Amino acid sequence: MIEISNINKYYGSLQVLRDVSLSIGNGEIVAIVGPSGAGKTTLLQIAGSLDLPDSGRVTYDGVDITALSSRKLAEFRNRNIGFIFQFHELLPEFSALENVALPALISGRKRKESYADATHLLERLGLGDRLRHRPSELSGGEKQRAAIARALINKPRIVFADEPTGSLDSHNRREIQQIISDLCREHSQTFLIVTHDPSLASIAHRTVTMTDGCISNIS
Repeated sequence: MIEISNINKYYGSLQVLRDVSLSIGNGEIVAIVGPSGAGKTTLLQIAGSLDLPDSGRVTYDGVDITALSSRKLAEFRNRNIGFIFQFHELLPEFSALENVALPALISGRKRKESYADATHLLERLGLGDRLRHRPSELSGGEKQRAAIARALINKPRIVFADEPTGSLDSHNRREIQQIISDLCREHSQTFLIVTHDPSLASIAHRTVTMTDGCISNIS
């Protein structure tokens, strides 16, 4: 589904990715592990279209997203990609329901449909009684579940997750791990996950180890 081909990335004189290539299949969970500074998050951001490589290509079913205009890339991202971040990145002035519905509204879907789908997702993730709560009124695990619902609202082909359990306690880490595993099994959802959490990496179909900007092992 996704081909990452010969990606190189520099920040000034520092090369953070070195000829990185990786294929990701539909319905696959891929975990990226390695020490801090290995280039894991940079690779995730480039694969997810949040950053551009200095050389190389990222293609989705043959579509080279690195060649798209800014507008076309934003449209592609909204339709095809979901993101989960370590610290959820929910908008504090909006309720859980509003946060989850926002990507659907941005894509042009009607308000009633967007809110209905957001409600369904939040209920599916155990937040049916928290729809009107703002992020400050949610626990850490509840905020991350809302962030997962937001990532799924537009039925993306792939979800990119950057340390999704990194700020959670052990109970909530297990809960998020189970949600990701269930979504992949039930809906053939594809996940690319950067993590330092061995238990989260254990649910992956493949684990990619990065060292010094290179892929050093795939298992």
